[in-house]
Amino acid sequence: MPCVADWLNCPLSIVQGIFAQNSLNPEWERKVTEYFREKLKENNATNWVPSLNDVPLHYLKPNSLVKFRCMVQDMFDPEFYMNVYETIDIHTKSCVLHFGKYRDVAECGPHQEIDLNPKQIVTGDRQTLYCVPVPGESAWVKEAYTSASQARVCPSTSYTPSRHKRSYEEDEDMELHPSKQREQHLGNVPDIHGSGEPKRLETEASARHQTISLNCSPPLDLNFPLPGEKGPACLVKIYENGDSFKVNDVLEVYGILSVDPVLNMVNNEDRENSSSPVESMECMDTMEEQRVHSPPASLVPRIHVILAQKLQHINPLLPACLNEEESKSFVSSFMSELSPVRAELLGFLTHAFLGDSLAAEYLILHLISTVYARRDVLPLGKFTVNLSGCPRNNVYTEHIYNIIQQLVPASYRLPMTIENMNCLKFNPHKDYTANRLVSGVLQLASNTSLVIDETLLEQGQLDTRGVHNVTALGHLITWQKVDYDFSYHQMEFPCNINVLITSEGRSLLPSDCQVHLQPQLIPPNMEEYMSSLLTAVLPSVLNKFRIYLSLLRLLDYSISDEVTKAVEDDFVEMRKNDPESITADDLHRTLLVARFLSLSAGQTTLSRERWLRAKQLEAQRKVRLQQQKCVNGNEL
Repeated sequence: MPCVADWLNCPLSIVQGIFAQNSLNPEWERKVTEYFREKLKENNATNWVPSLNDVPLHYLKPNSLVKFRCMVQDMFDPEFYMNVYETIDIHTKSCVLHFGKYRDVAECGPHQEIDLNPKQIVTGDRQTLYCVPVPGESAWVKEAYTSASQARVCPSTSYTPSRHKRSYEEDEDMELHPSKQREQHLGNVPDIHGSGEPKRLETEASARHQTISLNCSPPLDLNFPLPGEKGPACLVKIYENGDSFKVNDVLEVYGILSVDPVLNMVNNEDRENSSSPVESMECMDTMEEQRVHSPPASLVPRIHVILAQKLQHINPLLPACLNEEESKSFVSSFMSELSPVRAELLGFLTHAFLGDSLAAEYLILHLISTVYARRDVLPLGKFTVNLSGCPRNNVYTEHIYNIIQQLVPASYRLPMTIENMNCLKFNPHKDYTANRLVSGVLQLASNTSLVIDETLLEQGQLDTRGVHNVTALGHLITWQKVDYDFSYHQMEFPCNINVLITSEGRSLLPSDCQVHLQPQLIPPNMEEYMSSLLTAVLPSVLNKFRIYLSLLRLLDYSISDEVTKAVEDDFVEMRKNDPESITADDLHRTLLVARFLSLSAGQTTLSRERWLRAKQLEAQRKVRLQQQKCVNGNEL
């Protein structure tokens, strides 16, 4: 049997072996998938697979097995490729059968040529996903995944000399100056026709997505949703169940890394000198589309997927799937110590809110909230909180975000300045020239925490884009949907994003719940006080907070018929006593508070005790808002 190094470093040789034994049997592809699935099930095997998320590309061996944790940013048109083909030796005329799956470039020796007889070629199609690292992924998540990895890698020079000395900026320079790239790679391209000319046939039946203009052009935009994001973008090629994945899904893929330099070397001169009907069809694509869909492999590598799965979450401290037996024991063990973890988290957040325990309670409820269902157009479970009473133009809100960032797997802070509202692109839009979806700030993965800092909003004029951006935020908060602009029409994409709004007074944006901050202490040095909070928490305790918040979002919840009847009767009684102030919205909000209050205590059903506690919290919150209105009225 092959050793670990074989299936990790030379997965194509494993595929070749299975193909050779089953080349006449269409089941060979299924057997390849089953082989690698079983290998990855072995003890700790997934940790031996190097990840594009934490290993630099130049440390990875071409055609080795890699994994990638990513979000689907865009989906390109399906492409055709030669799944099975034959080569003919030009001297002996002997034929050899090859597979084209998991490859960008056809395998063809120096004295061989591909038999282009259609009867000898079996074509297949594959879906290409443009994937980026999960937007806003927290540093502690990256570090935890990296520390768990047992992959052994070293700088690879097999496809680019001194690759470890080059940066992403130099890669872009190679793209802008193709002569450098050609000089560097020409020696590595074999002569498949024996004529001394550097040629290589690609496995795609049409080279549409594998050609790129190397004329001087702007640096390649990797199309990250959030400004300042770093990390590898990747073309992920899916062979099975491509329809099961969609834009914004978070995936973990295992596949064969393709960074063949020949993908970078097709230029205009080659096409102009060719009269091939296939190549003339390529010209129908715009140069920009070719540039975007076939970027240099040194900048945007390809992964030919063997196994892919949607991720339930990206918290590395939790089991990947909570439905498995091993995961159930982890969950039950953690639930047994839930009460002290909640108490410690509440105390920690109370200190962060300067002694305000009510605000801390509501932040916990907010952080474990999630859209659990949609009824008609209404997203059930969303719980957008407006934390008012925050100091204006102060570092305090930034420190609050830093604390949230240490607790949740993915987050983003949006300073709501006039400049940002007028300049940033919030909604993704379709670029028909390049035939791609251009990302926007609101193209985020499910369960991302979005903190909107309204304390930075100054007087000024919103332009047309600014108005559209404010509308987009309101639409996201109210309906948990983002409008994608396809020029001729808008398409709504459902999302599940936790929105927290920090503001001085009541926010301009809609919210499900406003909590006014009432500090019980004012530290002499706010920055020193807030910074010391995190350093005072033990790493083991911080990890428990992270598990607590992620785990509770994944629990099921229900209300018994008996409790439902008691809640209805209670609501009727409340309406009798105070018909003016108790509305259907109040009932809905109190039920939400009761739901998340129950889950925060590890209870998956509503009890009478939790219902009464939810009513108590809501009453305290409303009294505080009423007091603030009176204060503001007196000040006026």
